[in-house]
Amino acid sequence: MTIFAAIAAILLFSALAIAAFLRADATQLARALKVAGPLMLGIVGLVLLLLGRASVGGGLISAALAWYVASRRSGSATRTPGRRSTVRTAALEMELDHDTGGLQGFVLAGRQEGKSLASLGLTEVKALYQELSGDPESRQLLETYLDGRFPVWREDAQPDRDNGQGVAPSSGAMTKEEAYKVLGLEAGAAAADVRKAHRRLIQRLHPDLGGSSFLAARINEAKDVLLSDHH
Repeated sequence: MTIFAAIAAILLFSALAIAAFLRADATQLARALKVAGPLMLGIVGLVLLLLGRASVGGGLISAALAWYVASRRSGSATRTPGRRSTVRTAALEMELDHDTGGLQGFVLAGRQEGKSLASLGLTEVKALYQELSGDPESRQLLETYLDGRFPVWREDAQPDRDNGQGVAPSSGAMTKEEAYKVLGLEAGAAAADVRKAHRRLIQRLHPDLGGSSFLAARINEAKDVLLSDHH
């Protein structure tokens, strides 16, 4: 009776798994298979043990354990904690933390040259914003930082400003070295890695999702530069 109950449980589990498979997207399926695959293989091995097929059942259980351990190691290897993207203009250098979405910035020119934006208060950052009136590219990058750190800063902004909706023209053609930094990749990264990094960043920063139009434009430009040789 125990054997039949185990077989019935396997059939029920399989039916539920198929139903979930039909509803899930590719990313969810990949994650689920890392756990469900070894689990199902182990259950089959256990049933075979109960049926007296000890050699086959034991082999399947061992394979399930090896599969699970390998998937855990693979998952740890593909994660890249601490990865950052770097965007630089004439007056600012900004780093985006891929894990948290947080921005850190450094002033490259002006009265606050050499200082980190984190060390400046709202009044000082707004003064820097006014100082950069002749540098629209740096201004839009600073807007992105202000929106994240001081969301209320726009309430006191000048009425004739563009509210960050436009995208400042690039100061020049982006080099491949800059493009790798924008996407947070090592030089020579494969085209698949470029597309993956671009997709991950654009999902976080796309203007339609409340992100930055300036950074989204830079991310798109970086992808185009690095994939130009693959067209």
